[in-house]
Amino acid sequence: MDVSRGGLLVCTKEPHTSGVPVWVTFPFDASLGDGQPEMLTRIVRCGEMLEVIRATNAREKVQSESASAAERSAKLDQIARALALCDAPATFAVAIQFEEHTNAQSNGHAVRSEPERRGSPRRDLAVPVRVRPAQIPWFEEAMTIDFSAKSLRFRSHREYAVGEQLKIRFDDSTRKPWPGNGEFSSKVVRVAPAPDTFALDVSVCRLS
Repeated sequence: MDVSRGGLLVCTKEPHTSGVPVWVTFPFDASLGDGQPEMLTRIVRCGEMLEVIRATNAREKVQSESASAAERSAKLDQIARALALCDAPATFAVAIQFEEHTNAQSNGHAVRSEPERRGSPRRDLAVPVRVRPAQIPWFEEAMTIDFSAKSLRFRSHREYAVGEQLKIRFDDSTRKPWPGNGEFSSKVVRVAPAPDTFALDVSVCRLS
């Protein structure tokens, strides 16, 4: 329905709980199918579609008295097109906020003034990944957050200890951040609680 530098307002068929982290593909190209890059976002607001439209119209009437009739008509057409995509009887307007990107001059966990300690820069990338402890055959399906040439950070609902060795495999060979095939041996170097959730952000260093 709407987009800004900090987030999206989307039309959905089901309600979503505020504060829940979600993965979003934006912009999305339906012709490309699966495998498009995703970004980490968070639900900040969810309301009934009609209530949101009424509130939006009332706010814009007060704040945009100087807007031309053509501009107001274009805004209403935009909302109508969004509603046309939602064919469910009850629809919801969900506000999604983009998670703050890591500072290029920091490692993502330190204060902003601390310099990057990696030999290569960290890049944002969200791809499915399978993770398991080296001595256990059962894996966990997780999602990466970012990576560098020799390290990786992923979000997990399992508890891992610093120094623990893990085996990592990427499902999509076309989007994996590290060259090579099969499982990658790695070591946990940092575990931090994810903001406003029970998940953990696990940083690993590649061993092979």
